[in-house]
Amino acid sequence: MNLRSLVVLAPLTILIVAPTLGQVKSASGVAMATEKSKASNPPRAVDGHPDIQGVWSFANLTPLERPAEFAGKAVLTEEEAAAYAKRLREGRNMDRRDGGGDADVARAYNDLFWDFGNRASNQTSLIIDPPDGRLPPLTELGQKRREARQAAQSRPARGPEDRNLGERCILGFNSGPPMLPSAYNNNVQIFETRKAVLIMNEMVHETRVIWLDGRPHSTVRQWMGDSRGHWESNTLVVDTINFRNEGTTFRIPVDENFHLVERFTRRDANTLIYEFTVDDPTIETHPWTASVPMTRSDEPIYEYACHEGNYGMFGILNGARAEDKAVEETAKSNSQ
Repeated sequence: MNLRSLVVLAPLTILIVAPTLGQVKSASGVAMATEKSKASNPPRAVDGHPDIQGVWSFANLTPLERPAEFAGKAVLTEEEAAAYAKRLREGRNMDRRDGGGDADVARAYNDLFWDFGNRASNQTSLIIDPPDGRLPPLTELGQKRREARQAAQSRPARGPEDRNLGERCILGFNSGPPMLPSAYNNNVQIFETRKAVLIMNEMVHETRVIWLDGRPHSTVRQWMGDSRGHWESNTLVVDTINFRNEGTTFRIPVDENFHLVERFTRRDANTLIYEFTVDDPTIETHPWTASVPMTRSDEPIYEYACHEGNYGMFGILNGARAEDKAVEETAKSNSQ
């Protein structure tokens, strides 16, 4: 959690259903393990397409990238996944008091306010392609942009633009797109009509409108891009382009070449498989794909008050101006 932002947390208790594994082929033709993305007989909406409406949790302890301990191993057994999840829960328990005062302060909020999830999926990483479960290297330009972002966030803020979109309460840090499990509020509510699908994120309550009526992409660049969707059998395929430069809260600042393809497949009554492929040739050396199981939740979506209580940004900018003034006064004193 970023302590520079003041947020209102609405923790949920989520039950994560252990996934079933299948085999698919990566773009390179290599067989890899992933959640089964084909549902034999999913619930149907009135128009005959799978019904993906409802509140879904994507809380999951499985990391985005494959840990070194699982190098060369794409799938865990049920017993291994349970043991791994238990170890992660214990390591992330914010109510621990070991490690001394600094460690205790660094844990910030009590465990009550965090919701990483309770279970890990059988995948050793959310990334399923490339087969090593790791993010691709950055291009030279991508590396420069990441370093520029890190430099901006390590100095006193010259303005709010120096801080990330999550701290500015523009987008939630897990809402993307693409959506990725994080510390809390890993919930979305999906609404489905004949002409459009709407995805409302609990984190900072942003809503994406995905048009299904065949209209072309808009040329207006947006923080969450411009989305168009269509059905391929039981899967909703969403194509998103026209992101604003530095749009989304994903990894590093993206640019106009960022292209996202998402797939939502209703596997059964309680499971929605969310897969996405990221392609940004300016930033990354090759595309990659991740798979995240979502679980139906009976909990409501809670209001997330961020901008309304974002005193943290006020403090960041005030503090930065105080530092600027102190530097000026020191320089003036040294010159006398």
